[in-house]
Amino acid sequence: MNQTSHGYPYQPIPFTRVRIQDDFWSSRIATSCQVTIPYDFEKCETTGRIDNFLKASGVMEGAYQGLHFNDSDVFKVIEGAAYALVIQPDRPLEAYLDDLIEKIAATQEDDGYLYTPRTIDPQHAPDASGPERWSKLIFSHELYNVGHLYEAAVAYYHATGKRALLNVALKNADLIASVFGPQGRRDVPGHQEIEMGLVKLFHVTGDEKYLNLAKFFLDERGVAAGHVLYGAYAQDHLPVTTQTEAVGHAVRAVYMYAGMADVAAITGNHAYIEAIQTLWSNVVSKKMALTGGLGARHEGEAFGENHELPNLTAYNETCAAIGSIFWNHRLFLLTGQSKYIDVLERTLYNGFLSGVSLDGKSFFYVNPLSSDGEYRFNSDNTLTRQEWFHCSCCPTNVVRLMPALSGYIYAIQNAALYVNLYVSNQGIVQIENAEVRIAQETHYPWDGRVKISLAVEHPTHFSLKLRWPGWAAGQPVPSDLYHYVNGQPQTPLALIVDGEHMEAVLSDDGYVTITRDWTGSHTVEFEIPMPVQRVVAHPDVEALRGKIALERGPLVYAFEGVDNQGQVLALSLSEQADFQIEHDDTLLGGVTTLMGMARNAAGAEQRCVAVPYYAWGHRGIGEMTVWLNHGE
Repeated sequence: MNQTSHGYPYQPIPFTRVRIQDDFWSSRIATSCQVTIPYDFEKCETTGRIDNFLKASGVMEGAYQGLHFNDSDVFKVIEGAAYALVIQPDRPLEAYLDDLIEKIAATQEDDGYLYTPRTIDPQHAPDASGPERWSKLIFSHELYNVGHLYEAAVAYYHATGKRALLNVALKNADLIASVFGPQGRRDVPGHQEIEMGLVKLFHVTGDEKYLNLAKFFLDERGVAAGHVLYGAYAQDHLPVTTQTEAVGHAVRAVYMYAGMADVAAITGNHAYIEAIQTLWSNVVSKKMALTGGLGARHEGEAFGENHELPNLTAYNETCAAIGSIFWNHRLFLLTGQSKYIDVLERTLYNGFLSGVSLDGKSFFYVNPLSSDGEYRFNSDNTLTRQEWFHCSCCPTNVVRLMPALSGYIYAIQNAALYVNLYVSNQGIVQIENAEVRIAQETHYPWDGRVKISLAVEHPTHFSLKLRWPGWAAGQPVPSDLYHYVNGQPQTPLALIVDGEHMEAVLSDDGYVTITRDWTGSHTVEFEIPMPVQRVVAHPDVEALRGKIALERGPLVYAFEGVDNQGQVLALSLSEQADFQIEHDDTLLGGVTTLMGMARNAAGAEQRCVAVPYYAWGHRGIGEMTVWLNHGE
């Protein structure tokens, strides 16, 4: 199954053809499939999300329960469960899904409309839903919800071959296509998502009306001729092709940018591509946290002004990190440039992974860069990861990414095989009509040694393109927003191919390329240096002036009070401070820690310990910070 490849010049190798087998991601993926997905379904049951479908179909009496977009949570978990079934067949899970899909199908109105907040009691729908269908799209999420339905339906169809949910999705999309359009209702979804779902329906059916509808919803944004504009909050202030700054609700924005990429990949719309590249430059140069997190402000879950990147009050919603991964992957598929994978990797290991606990049963909605143990940064006015939220978009979103993660590792373009992420795995790809079996062995992200094995069925000429991460080339992000204090040690790029040393040249696209005739078995070995790096921010980032952070490899590090005499916000770190690297298999699921000396508020030196940012918050409430004071 390949959910995003169609039309893109660079084709990802589907996650169905790559199996991750490492110590880092395998356990997290297994937890997501075996723990988080059943847990999310249980929460959808106990919080009334699934009962809403029963009420809408007349099986159960009662009023609508919860937020007006809760249908979408059920659809998202179905999508994640479909991916989990591909990884590991599970008859009880599949039977549960079939039963749930029957409940959803029974909810659908005769003309295809599906929105339980209105169907249950049309005369008393939640205020945010508006008095009638599609009358309050900025808030109602009628189109957002079904976008997730479409993605779930396509995923389940590909996983099982069963069409029941797909038929529900197509019937709904046909209704929407009959209502909205240049000759019909000219309005747009307040929360983008349906655009990506419609493109997936197009790929399944080949029916261009779904593609055209996705493009219509994008092209109507910022055009006042058809509707009262919803403003910058919903990216409805300017036509999408003239937007140059990322503004408003961060999740809505990155979902829109990903949808634009999907449409552009099929239609060749250069204006879309130029716009999302311009917006990407704005984000990566001025609006992205060191962790890859997006969205500076709690108010509106929104981007802030350029260089507005707070620590304690940062929002950085987990859903925004997921949307950023979708968007950056699509930009790579359009261009073949490794800089997009650099941002994807940073977000994946830091801004996304922090959002779900090691046991898979609690979640950060908000991912700040510091905590004082008092400011209740997390959703529902909380200080720690929570088992669930009143608005639980994040707990249900993480299960869409985890099981499909292996689909981000490789890509092909003509006679070139791209290795984008370093994860122990085994995969099968087709290059120039030859089957190539590829395997990686590595302990990444804890060290940078990588061994790649290839088995090529018959002589084939192709290029193996190995991504050399931006952080390994001395650039933490592909802009001047952050930089390393002492640069990157200039270690010669060295490869060992079939036991022989080979000169490696880094090209402008960010890859080391080996082009040759391949046949039989081959090995390629290399090591990406992973020194401890000290990071400072652009001087225009007021909140980070006089601050310094630590990275090693793709990981951003955090200091927690539990490891540092209870207090970290007043610690100062000099540029010359040395750090010892130590791996502890017993700590936080097994992590590499950084240990050194810092100066406390009293001016005395004390031992300090940093752990990977993604793992913070598992050992009680207390202080945490990514950015320490920059000492002498």
